[in-house]
Amino acid sequence: MYRYFYGINDFPFGACPDPRFLYKMPHVQEALACLQYGIASRKGFVVMTGEVGTGKTTLLKSVLSSFTDRRVSTAFVFNPRLDTLDFLEFVLADFGIPASPRGRQGMPQTKSGMLMQLNRWLIDRFRNGELCAIVVDEAQNLSWELLEEIRLLTNLETSSEKLVQIVLSGQPELEEKLRDPSVRQLRQRISLWCRTRPLTAEETKAYVTNRLRIVGATQPIFSPDAVQLVHKYSNGIPRIINLICEHAMISAYVEQIKPIPPRIVESVCRELDLDSQPFVLSPMAISGMPEEPMPPAISNAINPAVGSNDIFKDIEL
Repeated sequence: MYRYFYGINDFPFGACPDPRFLYKMPHVQEALACLQYGIASRKGFVVMTGEVGTGKTTLLKSVLSSFTDRRVSTAFVFNPRLDTLDFLEFVLADFGIPASPRGRQGMPQTKSGMLMQLNRWLIDRFRNGELCAIVVDEAQNLSWELLEEIRLLTNLETSSEKLVQIVLSGQPELEEKLRDPSVRQLRQRISLWCRTRPLTAEETKAYVTNRLRIVGATQPIFSPDAVQLVHKYSNGIPRIINLICEHAMISAYVEQIKPIPPRIVESVCRELDLDSQPFVLSPMAISGMPEEPMPPAISNAINPAVGSNDIFKDIEL
């Protein structure tokens, strides 16, 4: 409703993780390269962790859509609260693998039957030079039993290559879970690890400007002071930045004001209860925020730290 007023052609701060709006700052490009390398090089396990709303799902969708020169079959599990049979059934369906005769006759498929079916399909894809990836979002909610079953899927391999690549993406609780001694076998198989983090004040400014540029904005829509307040109340969390900016644009449209002044942002944050109950970051997310420059881009030199004392290659995003 406000697009004509601001001179834009789309809504810049939607709630859905749209890869079009991914702003490829250097540290974002490093994370993309990490995920792309892990899948394309058949590394088996890749893990991405980060605070709620820091863009993990957007990154995943961007990575999966980036493989344009070769076919990649993916199964995207967005709800991991499943038992083993439901998980396998979901993966087979998302890969487009037809149900077995037993399943077509209305009889429940067995675990062994689905695993054999998946293995045959993966071998066919491998012979055709194709990649296959299982992506599990919100992986911190995986049960211990299902986590072990996912680890066992990496046993589907040839003598030299993994048949399926697995990406686990989740909140900082996933990192805590993977450090539990009971899953040390899975932990040892993780070849690449990257983290998302909140944006700095300068990155928040660039993030907002980039989104507005994509939808065709030719004039400043937010005043500099308003953008500073957006960062203050959002703590640099992209999802909260989107929420504040969307509400601020609606409020300023109602008052027919532009550029959006700080008082509009203040009012929106009070309405969203962000002034009395600011968005709280987990201790792990705070400790993961870099104070020093990022390490050299993984695309320049990728050396998975497998077999060393530190089995993770941590990429701070």
